Amino acid sequence: MPFLPPKWVPECPEVPDTLSIPEFMFNEEHGRAPYSKSKDSYVCGITGRKISAQQQKEEYTYITRALAKELGWKVNDGTEYDKVCGVFALNTIDVMTLNWAIHRLNGISSPANAAYSADELRYQLVNAEAKALFTVLPLLDVALTGAKKAGLDRSKVYLLPMPGDDESKYPKDIKTFGQLLEAGKKLPEVEPLKWEKGQGARQTAFLCYSSGTSGLPKGVMISHRNVIANTLQIKAYDSKHRAQQGEDYHEAALGLLPQSHIYGLIVICHCSTYLGDSVIVLPKFEINSYLNSIQKYKINTLYIVPPIIINMVKQKDLCAKYDLSSVKAIFTGAAPLGAETAEDLSKQYPAWRIRQGYGLTETCTVVSSSAPNDIWFGSSGSLVPGFKAKVMTIEGNEITGYDQPGELLVSSPSITLGYLKNEKATKETFVDLEDGRYMRTGDEVVFKKAPSGNEHIFIVDRIKELIKVKGLQVAPAELESALLSHPAVADCAVIPVPDDRSGELPKAYVVKSNTVGLEESDVMVKRDIQKYIEKEKSRHKWLKGGVEFIDVIPKSPSGKILRRLLRDKDKAERQKKGAKL
Repeated sequence: MPFLPPKWVPECPEVPDTLSIPEFMFNEEHGRAPYSKSKDSYVCGITGRKISAQQQKEEYTYITRALAKELGWKVNDGTEYDKVCGVFALNTIDVMTLNWAIHRLNGISSPANAAYSADELRYQLVNAEAKALFTVLPLLDVALTGAKKAGLDRSKVYLLPMPGDDESKYPKDIKTFGQLLEAGKKLPEVEPLKWEKGQGARQTAFLCYSSGTSGLPKGVMISHRNVIANTLQIKAYDSKHRAQQGEDYHEAALGLLPQSHIYGLIVICHCSTYLGDSVIVLPKFEINSYLNSIQKYKINTLYIVPPIIINMVKQKDLCAKYDLSSVKAIFTGAAPLGAETAEDLSKQYPAWRIRQGYGLTETCTVVSSSAPNDIWFGSSGSLVPGFKAKVMTIEGNEITGYDQPGELLVSSPSITLGYLKNEKATKETFVDLEDGRYMRTGDEVVFKKAPSGNEHIFIVDRIKELIKVKGLQVAPAELESALLSHPAVADCAVIPVPDDRSGELPKAYVVKSNTVGLEESDVMVKRDIQKYIEKEKSRHKWLKGGVEFIDVIPKSPSGKILRRLLRDKDKAERQKKGAKL
């Protein structure tokens, strides 16, 4: 028998399968908060520029018209894969308007990590077969280089506005979001969507890139129904708590997490708008602007990640200079939050509800969450409505009791369609069992009974090999591939090592090649290897966990790297150093 949400959790509402995301988000008949009662949908935390809920609906219409003409996209011609648009940007208050306009044209939005190098961006644009790219001025050089390498014409690159932009630096031949908006006001409405029954369940809306369980990034095909499902699941899970706040309760939420990351994209951007809440948008984390925005805009809920929490705990004196009394709760995800850190923050701010969630790109975000009245530090809360979970041993046997670790498999209407152009990875990750389609998370978990009597999930370890740096995924195979092209590297393996600020950092074990001369010091060779990766990869993929030379990389008879042995070796060395201190 699978694990299910606790009895107190409301039933999951029926999830429509013939409804597009824009229809769901903008039409009150589908349950979104009334426009008359909604707060401003998006507010720039730097400049104060804002978009009301009604204004966003209007601007979405104008951008839809302008994109149709600009890109020659006809609503009901071709498939969604003929109309893929990359979005390579820092957070802005216009990104979601753009995303939903792309969906209105039966297209796909493919958000790209703002930390990407030109080559990483090129890979995504080529793999997704993007026909256009939206970016921002601070990323324009990388965007243009990546687009050129991908064979995407400069005329198909567009600019979104950012706070502090010097518009005199906008290239004259690159159109802006504002220009498209003005053009769209003068254009006729586009034709209606002509969808067949079930189209929302099978049509891709977002291509978000994830490393899955291993290897290079893969495009996760997220359907319209997947997004709608998780939005409804989150709303239902929190419905009792919100009802206690009053019928017209709406909150201000922090919009700091990347809008390209599934957490920010769904939990913050879709759910908040649907609920009539306001998102205070910040382009990046800088502790003073972060604290100031909370104080200035009286933010109620902080959607953050463990490194930010650690920063706050370690900078108590700075935090104390700001009025954070508006905050009622924080919601942390993307990486586990240690019970000790949660307790430290709770002592610092006793009135805050410290909630933790768990989810993946492949589940279209939230699988479980702490309930506001059932918080157990260290746990990732209880399953949200519509989810069922199984815990399986390595041998494939189902675990039905508590405190027994195994791999977590989950089933839900939000489980995504699979990986683009990668049938092998799709079959390995998404499996059909007797009672439905499940997603293998690659995470080792245990279910425990909380003091409240409710079942909670604890993430024990990752079976999969991904490294999580500040919530961003790093695939060891990608770094190993890059390392092997360095002349000093004969063989290598990359593992995660713990770090207070980032959660984890990549560390490389390297077998030196015969080309390394005796006169070259180990220190210089290690630094050269690190610089090489820094030149080739995004900052979160840098080898900040260090480089260590080793005689041989431990492998199984089939050639699989035995990373567990290397992790044990690193752990033993750390403990030995600690003992010496």
